[in-house]
Amino acid sequence: MFEKQITLAITGASGAPYALRLLEVLVQAQYQVFILISSAAKVVFATEEDIKIPAQPDAATAFFTQRFNAAEGQLRVCGKEEWFSPVASGSAAPKHMVICPCSTGTLSAIAVGASDNLIERAADVVLKERGQLILVPREMPLSSIHLENMLKLSQMGATIMPAAPGFYHKPQSISDLVDFVVARILDHLGISQSLMARWGYQSHQPSEE
Repeated sequence: MFEKQITLAITGASGAPYALRLLEVLVQAQYQVFILISSAAKVVFATEEDIKIPAQPDAATAFFTQRFNAAEGQLRVCGKEEWFSPVASGSAAPKHMVICPCSTGTLSAIAVGASDNLIERAADVVLKERGQLILVPREMPLSSIHLENMLKLSQMGATIMPAAPGFYHKPQSISDLVDFVVARILDHLGISQSLMARWGYQSHQPSEE
């Protein structure tokens, strides 16, 4: 049994690199990760990363375990209607959940408590148990519907963290931009990270001269 657990849901918004990097760091931080992947997310992975995620949960678990050199049992991919998985019940679900990236469709469903699939149910569980739910939407522009749903979820206690990297750290690559967003997620989860220095603690401070 792993001491630290988290749920990572991946939906069909653009942003597969964020999900992959976040999962990599969570594995390195010795978290047991319950992975929930929507059908649309698999299409995005194939489009953005040329990665074909196996359809069956057990095969997908083996795929990610091998890719990230995870320990046995550290990663578990749950089917979209696997209602007996730990994440579906407040008595067993991890207290922390990140949806990265989060589609506006998923965001809407969570805001109204739809719980039509395991991702929506898992998020509903975290909210009702007063856990930590972080949503990482990636959409532009945002309609009034999107904004209203974000406000509603924020008022419920969720944290809305748009995938909007900054540039003050002078990124030199796409990986630098990805790490910016992932580092902010880790900061909010209380997970030690060295991907990005916090403001005021940069290794290269400007000269006072």
